[in-house]
Amino acid sequence: MKSHFAALALPALVAAHGHVDKVIADGVTYTGWNAALKYQTPIPPTVGWQADNLDNGFVTPDRFGSVDIVCHKLGKSNGASVPVKPGSKVTFKWDTWPISHAGPVIEYIAPVAGDFASVNPASLSWTKIQQAAWKSGSNPGAWATDDLVKNAFSWDLVIPNLAPGNYVLRHEIIALHAGGQPNGAQAYPQCINIVVSGSGTTKLSGGVPATSFYKATDPGIQFNLFQKFEGYTIPGPPLVKLAKREERGHAREFA
Repeated sequence: MKSHFAALALPALVAAHGHVDKVIADGVTYTGWNAALKYQTPIPPTVGWQADNLDNGFVTPDRFGSVDIVCHKLGKSNGASVPVKPGSKVTFKWDTWPISHAGPVIEYIAPVAGDFASVNPASLSWTKIQQAAWKSGSNPGAWATDDLVKNAFSWDLVIPNLAPGNYVLRHEIIALHAGGQPNGAQAYPQCINIVVSGSGTTKLSGGVPATSFYKATDPGIQFNLFQKFEGYTIPGPPLVKLAKREERGHAREFA
């Protein structure tokens, strides 16, 4: 039985925010997660984790220390995975994203010791591998989310030179349009399962649990877009530079 599941034609959710309903890897499109799927019997397997976000809701800063922040509310693996290899381009395709919801876009990865069905989200140890946020200007300025919107609600990640195995990718937008007030930031974590093949050599270590990523008072979380500012501190653990896929025997690093 194949471990991945190609995208289905699904009804769109009507809401102001968004979710990753498609994942594209090496030219193949897979079903991410659309909470309307929970009303199908049986629920079809998807590469995107199930989550209780029928309203396209978000995780608030007062829940950043809870399991909600790992892979969204009631997040759990949903049976399918995306086959990739070092150097594969993975595209997270949102159904929509409002231009007003500016903020950072961040990717993390966690190794999975066994099969995806037995993954406990609270036990995953994450490494931050890509991040983008403020670009220029202020009030509100130009942000990575502007690029996502301009790119038809898509965001790309190149798989680094990872050793073969099962992993969870965590792609997240933190919307800051209400971040100037306490508990106003909005986190939208989206998780997908990937199976890495090939001859990559990087084994992840030193990761941290998602419940330790952010605090409500972090300068990159409680942040007022609608003022004059000259910088922005991306929240979360340090970015780890992982080698890209090996080419002619030489591993290259991400910039």
